[in-house]
Amino acid sequence: MSNPTIGVFDSGFGGLTVLRELLRHIPQANYKFLGDTARLPYGSKSRRTIAKYAAESAQFLVNEQGAQFLVIACNTASALALDAIQEAVPVPVLGVIQPGASAARAASQTGDVLVIATDATVQSHAYAEACKALGLHGIERACPLLVPLVEEGWTDHPVTAEVFRIYLNELQKDAASANLHPDTLVLGCTHYPLLRPLIEKIVPEGMQVIDSAEATAAKAASLFNLQPTTNPGHPILTGAPSVRTLHAGVVETSSPSQGWETTEAGSHIHCFATDSVEKFERLGSRFLGRPTGKVELVDLGG
Repeated sequence: MSNPTIGVFDSGFGGLTVLRELLRHIPQANYKFLGDTARLPYGSKSRRTIAKYAAESAQFLVNEQGAQFLVIACNTASALALDAIQEAVPVPVLGVIQPGASAARAASQTGDVLVIATDATVQSHAYAEACKALGLHGIERACPLLVPLVEEGWTDHPVTAEVFRIYLNELQKDAASANLHPDTLVLGCTHYPLLRPLIEKIVPEGMQVIDSAEATAAKAASLFNLQPTTNPGHPILTGAPSVRTLHAGVVETSSPSQGWETTEAGSHIHCFATDSVEKFERLGSRFLGRPTGKVELVDLGG
């Protein structure tokens, strides 16, 4: 497939940082991104509910939007619902946690790794378990203040820097009490790549910062057997109209250009959200690093 369709799913719009890296690693693909903004935050819900929501989102991207591969650009869904998603759709599925842990394994010399993430991801211990499976010692810390600071746009602000220093000091104390010597820090939330320049200025010299979004995109290119190309060719869509089900009982026919954002490489991006499309368009462009295009509102049910 020279122009595959890749579905990317997140509970919000932070996963657009994963899409940004996918565009860099697999520029010839066409992308359908869904942010389940009506039902976030996933972290406050039960595993069963998260699995239900994530499976419905995956089925929308695969069954209704024709995604041939699926990337779960949500740490909570990757931690708690990956099995349910894989059972729900008949296409290859990749989460963000295993690639991040694997990148840490490749970067670490001591085998001791720090992980910063949201409360839900830390409580799942998904990164710690993924690190342990690779022979690493992973120390996790929830950093709940970082997400709202990123969404406020304070990605290079003294307040954000001080907040991160406090979290880092707590992590280093935990590592010292366990007699560990971490040399790698994993960014275990899709908001955090926007803080990477700030974080790299603050961490100790020689500490490697692992962007799980970047690691996931590189893994996707390998796992889905999609080699990057500098000659992406023509987009998949032509001038014929498309028919798609937007939600139960509603079918819309439209021209293929409606809602699509074309990148410089010739790939297409089509973004969907289940609520707050104006906020998605406004903040999403910051996460994606380019305009999202018109975000389409969809209804996935309760």
